[in-house]
Amino acid sequence: MIAGQNVSSASSALPRGVRRALDAMRANVGHNWRLTELAAIAGVSARTLQRQFLSFVGKTPRTMLREIGLECARRELLQGCPAIKIMDVALRCGFPHFGRFSAAYRRRYGETPSQTLKRQAALTDALGAMPSLFVPARERLTIAFGPIEAATENLALAADIADDLVTVLTRAGIAVATRSMAARYHLGGAIRGAGAQTHLTIRLIDTETGGQLWAYRADGVRRDDAATAEHLAARIAAALQPCLRLAEIDRALRMPASCLGAQDLALRAMPGVLSLDACGNARALELLERALDHDPDHPLATALAAWAHIQRVVYHFTHTPQEERARSLELAHKARALRGDATVLAVLGNALSLLNEFDTADLVTRKALAMDGGSAWAWSRSGWIDVYKGDPQSAIERFKIALDLAPHDPLAFNSMVGIGCALFTAGQYAEGAHWQERALTEHPSASWVHRTLCPAYVLAGKGPQARRSLGALRQHYPDLTVSEVERGMPPLPPSQCNLVVGALQEAGLPV
Repeated sequence: MIAGQNVSSASSALPRGVRRALDAMRANVGHNWRLTELAAIAGVSARTLQRQFLSFVGKTPRTMLREIGLECARRELLQGCPAIKIMDVALRCGFPHFGRFSAAYRRRYGETPSQTLKRQAALTDALGAMPSLFVPARERLTIAFGPIEAATENLALAADIADDLVTVLTRAGIAVATRSMAARYHLGGAIRGAGAQTHLTIRLIDTETGGQLWAYRADGVRRDDAATAEHLAARIAAALQPCLRLAEIDRALRMPASCLGAQDLALRAMPGVLSLDACGNARALELLERALDHDPDHPLATALAAWAHIQRVVYHFTHTPQEERARSLELAHKARALRGDATVLAVLGNALSLLNEFDTADLVTRKALAMDGGSAWAWSRSGWIDVYKGDPQSAIERFKIALDLAPHDPLAFNSMVGIGCALFTAGQYAEGAHWQERALTEHPSASWVHRTLCPAYVLAGKGPQARRSLGALRQHYPDLTVSEVERGMPPLPPSQCNLVVGALQEAGLPV
């Protein structure tokens, strides 16, 4: 569904014949391509094309065709259109045998097609239940958005999607202006094709440089009902926000120091807060203190500072945990009294849940989702709250919604950690360890993950992996003890905390 911002260097280095063959596969996914057909399109012999695929792609054309088909199927299922049938999706994507399709899909994505589709229905229901809440105008970013281009038969569909997109962007705290008005960014779109081949493309352009920052593609777009357009608009807004946030951070980083206001300093601090590591945390707090000197009541800076201070306790970045916790609590209560958008509320929910203020964290996070049902951060935080409450199945669903909405967000790895912890609480230790390993692959500096990864391996009976994980934990925290882990651990249910502590002692962490 999501197209990359730019063609990767790996793709541009492919031989012309391989690129032509791949383009043909993607243009007609359901076709059962024979190697001779692809070779004719590529302009080389079948043997040469096979060799080039293995040399430059590392896979045969047949394997690539199957992977392209699975990606296409996942895009369709993630769109969650009403009355969609999995068998029809499988056939359209080149899988005539449903059982083989389901097995291949599960191997690739870790869930069945029906599980993916069920989760999209839950998201659609949540979006439909949102009240009409809108955020304050303070510090709003403005995007210029013109009509979505479309042929006559798709004009009504284009207008519906555009209207819903304006609504969800406004909910997310983004002001939308007409294309003729001055704005830092321009959002444009087009609907092409007809019937099942109809696809929507949305692009974000930097008006200063003219460069494309982001693109999104939805295939098989149809005017089934209002819920479909709203669901699609929410997904577009959710996918857009991480890129837009990065663009704004980059803009703030390029500004002269003398021109920085509270919002710019908060944006500069955000990557450090999101890094969930000691160095990033220290840099962020320095910037946030400056932001609060500029404006003591700045909502984003206050919420980020509250989260950053409690991070220092939870992730063992400090030798003065009581002082850091007190400062975080003070800032969190202050931030709650300020009027913030969905991003501010999601950040505040992070701080409050780590402070053991569960009821307030749940209330704030629900309000964030009421403002912006496509907020991946709010969905992820609601997942963590479910983990702390001992509801692993609900937690996993919420984490996966967050990953579906924004798979490339800087905090996506933390949703993977959350799935791992939820599986741990459900007694599925080996699978929980797998998800936490995935998170570490995405974010290697998050060494605190080993506090729950090592116990997962211990309880799964995987001694060598447990010893390796404990070694990595002690390498980054050489003085860490079991008692310090107990004091700093996020508020898991008592039974789970006892399991973690007991497994860490068994693995050899000093008491």
